[in-house]
Amino acid sequence: MNTLANRRFVKMNGLGNEIVVVDLRLTPSGAGALDPAEVRAVAGTRGAPCDQLMVLYPARGQATDAFVRIYNNDGSQAKACGNGMRCVADLLFRESDKRELTFETAAGVVRCWPGSEPKVATVDMGAPRFGWRDIPLAKAFLDTRAIDLRIKPADPRLQSPSVVSMGNPHAVFWVDNVRAHDLAKIGPAIETDPIFPERANISLAAVASRGHLIVRTWERGAGLTKACGSAACAAAVCAARTGRTERRVVVTLPGGDLSIDWRMDDDHVMMTGPVAYEYEGRFDPALFDRAKA
Repeated sequence: MNTLANRRFVKMNGLGNEIVVVDLRLTPSGAGALDPAEVRAVAGTRGAPCDQLMVLYPARGQATDAFVRIYNNDGSQAKACGNGMRCVADLLFRESDKRELTFETAAGVVRCWPGSEPKVATVDMGAPRFGWRDIPLAKAFLDTRAIDLRIKPADPRLQSPSVVSMGNPHAVFWVDNVRAHDLAKIGPAIETDPIFPERANISLAAVASRGHLIVRTWERGAGLTKACGSAACAAAVCAARTGRTERRVVVTLPGGDLSIDWRMDDDHVMMTGPVAYEYEGRFDPALFDRAKA
């Protein structure tokens, strides 16, 4: 359980979504998944506290720049993390003169481009999936724009969310005020509802205008975060699909704004936003010894 002992890491954030990046591209033998306990040790208070750990591995095909595994701070793996991919992309853009990067993830191939200003990147989050099996849901719903899911007794005002997969499952509840609900309390209950066999990211979304959404998210495996890129994409797609907004919107999260464009020509969702660098370091081997104990 010592894959990361003495490994260099970079602590970053995307709109306050705390990200730690570890580069194992020069370690072919280290291409396996990390032990969940090792991830929890890294993400805990004695390590480099984070929402997600992004680990880069050698590219598995000539057409990609790296293979990326994404871990939530509870040790579980995630298929998508838009804010984390922007962080990874900015790091690799700094080490090369490339104007486009391609990564392989559990959700598929992700393409990234540098933004029009420093420390800004655009990520192609792929096409949303609306079929109940693709999200996935535990039972059939012909129309996933609003499914029959009432949250009682946690918050009876929340019902009939829009659901979608943006590489991971999302449920979006439409509200007038995203601060009027105790998301820290209701998020865990909805995340683990039997209707979501792989759990789900739970968002509250308010429509400020045809081009502006306000969103808060309980992220599966990570809890309340200042920003969740895939949730911003999910809310934007569901808003456009239900006629609430246009296909290009600004999504305001507690940590700041993301620009989301659900393109007409190929159905892909483009997410553009900033990244920030916090610090660098190496993981103390004693961190993992304590985790074993």
